[in-house]
Amino acid sequence: MNKIKNSFIIGLTIVFTLVVSCKDLDDLNVNPNGVDPENADLNLLLPTIITGIGQTVVNLGFGDIAGVMQHTQYDGWSGGHNDYDWDNQDKSWSGYYSILRNIDEFYQKAVEGGYEFHQGVALIMKAYTFGLIADLWGDAPYAEALKAEEGSEYFNPVFDEQKTIYEGILADLDVANTLLSGGSSSYENINATQDVLYAGDVAKWRKFANSLALRYYMRLSAKEPSLAEQGISKIASDPGTYPVITSANDDASVGYIGNSSSDSWPSTMQFEEDPSGTYMRNKLCATLVDALQELSDPRLGIWANKIEIPLVLVSGEDVDRIVDGKREISQDIVDDYEAAWGVGIDYDEDFVGIPPSVFAASQYNLNPNLDQGVYNPHCSQLNDIYKESAGPLLLMRLMSAAEVHFILSEAASYGWDAGTAEEHYMEGIQQSFNAWGVGDQFSAYIGSAPYDGLESIITQKWIASWTAATESWFDYRRTGLPDLQTGESAKRQALPLRFYYHYDDEISKNTENAEAAIAKLEPTQYKGTDVSNNSAWSKFWLLQGTNKPY
Repeated sequence: MNKIKNSFIIGLTIVFTLVVSCKDLDDLNVNPNGVDPENADLNLLLPTIITGIGQTVVNLGFGDIAGVMQHTQYDGWSGGHNDYDWDNQDKSWSGYYSILRNIDEFYQKAVEGGYEFHQGVALIMKAYTFGLIADLWGDAPYAEALKAEEGSEYFNPVFDEQKTIYEGILADLDVANTLLSGGSSSYENINATQDVLYAGDVAKWRKFANSLALRYYMRLSAKEPSLAEQGISKIASDPGTYPVITSANDDASVGYIGNSSSDSWPSTMQFEEDPSGTYMRNKLCATLVDALQELSDPRLGIWANKIEIPLVLVSGEDVDRIVDGKREISQDIVDDYEAAWGVGIDYDEDFVGIPPSVFAASQYNLNPNLDQGVYNPHCSQLNDIYKESAGPLLLMRLMSAAEVHFILSEAASYGWDAGTAEEHYMEGIQQSFNAWGVGDQFSAYIGSAPYDGLESIITQKWIASWTAATESWFDYRRTGLPDLQTGESAKRQALPLRFYYHYDDEISKNTENAEAAIAKLEPTQYKGTDVSNNSAWSKFWLLQGTNKPY
């Protein structure tokens, strides 16, 4: 894991993130007391780019997508998180294109200076960001994006096909691998302190490029299996030419500085004293808790606290009392509560999660505090580390060795040239354990989680994606695994498949091209009341014809 160690540099990072995240650097007014972006060393742009992408990944994977993938549930103000109550005024891609404008500025400066390291890094970051856009929305501006300064003909860029974007991503990553294949001494102008991801380590960036290519080849496996097999086999069979991330020590992860709410972990309570804030209303989901308990998984204790006051069912009537730190209740109390709120009772004495999409999440498990988003002594809060603003485990996790090994395990299970499925599966779990500081417990654990084909791979990959759950959502869409079921309050009785195109930012400003992209979406039986194919329950190209996930 790569942690931020220099407060000054990260303070600078946050300044750049706040200043440029929403504007093209070329459009900034020049501060007479500062540095003109046109003349600034391109290294000063790099931390802005890295942390911009990293915070986006966390805000997705620890935010609403953690709700979709049933890692967490909110017990207050929960509609978008628990129930995917989204529409065409949610989830704009404008922030993603702001990051891309910074990347484009960085890349142009790298080309002008002849800096091959920086060119390779820019292509990786470009691929990562465009990959998220294609994964989340489908067709999107690509070839004509970022060109508004070249003339009015680019003010309304064409939405490229999702397939075209993926092909471009893979091409850029291949070029990045070549650009980063030289010896460290052959590169110029590397500033290790500004590279908050890999401290200027060219070899690690190269591994990141090829690991990301593995991700996208596997993304295409259901739709373009021949291309996926060829690409993964090429990388897996030639580690000298295509090195990848195989150890958690090389994970693409960045820490937080924690000096303010904007540069801190999103559920920090150090800058948010409201007891109904993000930390308090964010509980583990019962789906994840049950899976981890069944496996006696030590990561559960890293991610969640044990409940403060267990519930105990006792005989008698009208019994509701605290005895020796436990709340004793009689069946008539339980029956009345269940009838009033429509939620059941979980008597587990260690960890209790909230079931997915229940109407009374705030009232779950006899919560004595019936306001939204408050402490529930009978449910598991997240571990206390998630109250903090920074820490060794509070990382923006862009990509991990665990994910790489699970991709190779899946590829091997298909008979592709990727090694042994079981060995990669076990190594994926080991590297996830290493990343979360419980590596020494792997041997005692693996007997309860043996390799058993695709379902075991995807289940473990889903678990390992904690705080980066977006990647598990993308796996679910192409495999239907894990077999997650929605709850009664969900907007639809199936998990969503994509983000709506945002009306204000994406449709009204570029109507003709947006409508052409929407026309290519394929509605499913869960489209419901959405007035067009622009639905979170419509299939884009990647899913059409695959019969997945439904």
